[in-house]
Amino acid sequence: MTLEEIINYRRSVRQYKALSIDSDKVKHCIALATLSPNSSNMQLWEFYHVTSPEILKELSIACLDQGAASSAKEMVVFVSRQDLYKKRGKQLIKLETENVLKNSLLEKQEKRIKRWELYYGKVIPFLYARFGGVLGIVRKVLVNLIGFFRAITYQVSENDVRVVVHKSCALAAQTFMLAMANEKLDTCPMEGFDSRKVKRLLNLPCGAEVNMIISCGIRDDQGVWGDRMRVPFEEVYKRI
Repeated sequence: MTLEEIINYRRSVRQYKALSIDSDKVKHCIALATLSPNSSNMQLWEFYHVTSPEILKELSIACLDQGAASSAKEMVVFVSRQDLYKKRGKQLIKLETENVLKNSLLEKQEKRIKRWELYYGKVIPFLYARFGGVLGIVRKVLVNLIGFFRAITYQVSENDVRVVVHKSCALAAQTFMLAMANEKLDTCPMEGFDSRKVKRLLNLPCGAEVNMIISCGIRDDQGVWGDRMRVPFEEVYKRI
């Protein structure tokens, strides 16, 4: 299918047929999701591919037994991991150092390596660290002072950064759903779930947060609730 055909094919499916699906195809679609754009390339996400019938049943209960969950053949839980910022930062310093050594002129390498070490070794830890909201207040005060002299990002509170991490995770979820549509496999993104039950079920650490749960299967004839509705394009399209 073309990209336009894939986008038009994808629908949120609330009921699946009693047919198994190829887990390897689902896994491949998850792998494609890792190529999604994300803030500072931090990749603060994890993907839990649930195929066990027992876990699927428990996960369905945590998803309030909605049809998209109870009839799903597999599910993928998208999890944000802001708590991994130090580990990812070290990995990215190594990556960017290798990129500089491979692609930059010799006389520019030292300066560029130091720039990446500063960004991922100092700036990112300062932005992503949490301490009961206190660090966010410090960051807000600092950027408001700097904002008097230059353009700067003001969304630096602890909640702001949490939103950034979840946005990146959601981009991966959308890529996954489009990849699944390309395989003629169906999905439904679910935000109605008991996050505490899901975290216990998947044994997630305290710093992990469930972004969304996506059910997977083959759409039943009644799985799509009518024609697709969108508000008039003119209401949302603003050309400047």
